[in-house]
Amino acid sequence: MEGLVAFVTGAGSGIGLATALRLLSEGALVAAADIRPPDPVDGMLPIVADVTDQASVDAAVTRAIDRFGGIDVLVNDAGIGAVGTVETNDDDEWKRVFDVNVLGIVRCSRAVLPHLRRSENPAIVNLASIVSSTGLPQRACYGATKGAVLSLTMAMAADCAQDRIRVNCVCPGTVDTPWVGRLLDQAADPDAARAALVDRQPIGRLGTAGEIAAAIVYLASPEAGYVTGTALAIDGGTSGFQVPGGSASR
Repeated sequence: MEGLVAFVTGAGSGIGLATALRLLSEGALVAAADIRPPDPVDGMLPIVADVTDQASVDAAVTRAIDRFGGIDVLVNDAGIGAVGTVETNDDDEWKRVFDVNVLGIVRCSRAVLPHLRRSENPAIVNLASIVSSTGLPQRACYGATKGAVLSLTMAMAADCAQDRIRVNCVCPGTVDTPWVGRLLDQAADPDAARAALVDRQPIGRLGTAGEIAAAIVYLASPEAGYVTGTALAIDGGTSGFQVPGGSASR
């Protein structure tokens, strides 16, 4: 990634921050965009950006171009969650989550694509999820948005192929991030809820933000130059198989 410029949304924490730091370690320059961007380090430009506002996204991209002279990679990580069913999530919740998780990708891609067309190694990596293709309880709204991200990724890959812009997505399983921690804290017994969540993982543990970041950086890198229109599952086997009795059976 030496000398390439990456624009990363949702870079203030969790997977987005881990991705920004991994890109830096691989030699990239990084525009780290978030409503609350991270503290600056060498090679990183923290930028305040709201993916629900096209003007905010456009201004953030302009800042990145002014600082680095171009953009080679877009990582669409910004996202929010929702817990509930089609009955319990109201219309406002559906609109809010789709606005961030799906239209946020549209707005950022719209702003960055003209610059990617001038790159020798252009790539987009979107953050989908295990729930893009696997039904989980209490994730109707969130799952619908991530299913849309998966379909959007494939459509973008087809549209962008003529410009040599690769578009892929990663589908993480349950990752030990602050967002998951907040969900667990809402349970009546957070420790028991975490233990039950871990027990549902075939590999016996939750994923880490660094593991997801490694996959994102691979798809963003020239090493993956022949990879486009791919959804890479990083989920400890959850979408592929189940261990009878959960991880406790080992």
